[in-house]
Amino acid sequence: MVDVLVVGGGGAGMAAALSAKEAGASVAVLGKSYPTRSQTCMAQGGINAALGHAGDDSVEMHIADTLKSAQGLADEAAVAALCSEGIDALQWLDAIGVPFSRNDDAQIAQRRLGGASAPRACYAQDYSGLKILHTLYDQCNRAGIPFYNERFLLDIIVEGDRACGVKVLDIRSGAVEVYMAGAVILATGGYSKLYGRHSTNAAGSSGDGHAAALRAGARLSDMEFVQFHPTGLAGSSILISESARGAGGYLLNGKGERFIDECLPRDRVARAIHDQIMAGERVTLDIRHLGEAFIDGELPQERKLAQRYEGVDPVYEPIPIKPVAHYTMGGIEVGADSQTAVTGLFAAGECANHRVHGANRLGGNSLLELIVFGRQAGANAAAVAKSGSAEAQPATAEAPELEACFNDAPEVDFYARRDTLATLFYEQVGLVRDAERLRSALDAVKAMQTELPKMGVVDRNGAYNTNRTDFLEFVNLLTVAEAVAEGALRREESRGAHYRSDFPEADAALAVHSLSCIKEEGLCFDFQ
Repeated sequence: MVDVLVVGGGGAGMAAALSAKEAGASVAVLGKSYPTRSQTCMAQGGINAALGHAGDDSVEMHIADTLKSAQGLADEAAVAALCSEGIDALQWLDAIGVPFSRNDDAQIAQRRLGGASAPRACYAQDYSGLKILHTLYDQCNRAGIPFYNERFLLDIIVEGDRACGVKVLDIRSGAVEVYMAGAVILATGGYSKLYGRHSTNAAGSSGDGHAAALRAGARLSDMEFVQFHPTGLAGSSILISESARGAGGYLLNGKGERFIDECLPRDRVARAIHDQIMAGERVTLDIRHLGEAFIDGELPQERKLAQRYEGVDPVYEPIPIKPVAHYTMGGIEVGADSQTAVTGLFAAGECANHRVHGANRLGGNSLLELIVFGRQAGANAAAVAKSGSAEAQPATAEAPELEACFNDAPEVDFYARRDTLATLFYEQVGLVRDAERLRSALDAVKAMQTELPKMGVVDRNGAYNTNRTDFLEFVNLLTVAEAVAEGALRREESRGAHYRSDFPEADAALAVHSLSCIKEEGLCFDFQ
């Protein structure tokens, strides 16, 4: 047993682990994959902080930009905390060795991302998230924090009204393991795998933490708000960073015309590209005018990605792009202390909803959120663990749901259903939505849920049974899909990333958060 157990080895999880360790707690980290393969490494553009190294900026301007992007759905106190603590977060990252790019005065270099009123994103070329992630991992190893990798989260153990551990599947052996703790932190990432090949996200972003949190008694909120990044590669959906537009890249249609201010918030840029594509236009991102020296110095990864996955060298040709699912603003509902509705269960990072992103996340705030709220969750979880009651009794390593996965003669191929779900959500619960298509998507999700007994896994091997973990992910995705589609259907307005063609005008009077919980009798929603 440890004081604090962190589930998720990405940026938020490692920031939380370091913070809990600094607070004197014993800590362990469980990961579905390996820390250096987490989604954090795909964040390229930078991390926001109002340092003012590249021009006039202030915490107040950062707050204003974040609230404007959120379109009335962010919690102002939470946003103020995020932005005001951003400077300290950057100083901490700098102190532990993140190799940020520097300006001529040796200060941390900053650039402007979409929706920002000043150059605010601190960056490390276009490898910002990766270099932050690797530095955090180095620091965790230096602190002696143990990592238990390739553990698939099955359930959160709750005794009375308090979280006291987790039950996981050891992917390597097929064994069920129990880890007890004084407090649990979920840092399991987002749920954009719901959109399959139409997403920039890693394969593991399947909402496992969200589904487990619901089963444990926590709540989800704002699940319908899914941000579509304007510039995924047209063929592979791999992200081309916003930094390419922040540096002066142009968006062009098939006629070679610019049709949108490239530095507007992501929802507006993504919809403008969507409209061009729906009108039959091919859309490209043109950075040729920036020059080879600049591209190789500031955007080396973008050049490599375009060459490798699209067969285009952006020094000489525009890059074909399309909008793709990128970030999930909704998540596990937490309070100002990063704790969920379940005592001792905390959440941080993309899986959590601190209500700082609202209807549309400001570019550069995701990495900041990982650090600010990851550190907060770690410190608060350590305090809760130390103040807890008597040690909980270890749970049994039984998981009947694993046996239920097996089906010697499945009638329905869940892989085919997973692909259908991804395309369905991209087309009907994507950038532009309406009631008819949302109802159709929700009905399809419920039909797949009823089909689950006809699906399943034939392979009964224990070790590295990816067929079984794929099925477990699919079950979690269906839970998340229902919450997303139901929330999107009930939100009868257009706001930020949630755009309803049958309610095209945003109405500030409808600025509410959607709260969802799954109970035995089905999905229920309240608005407050």
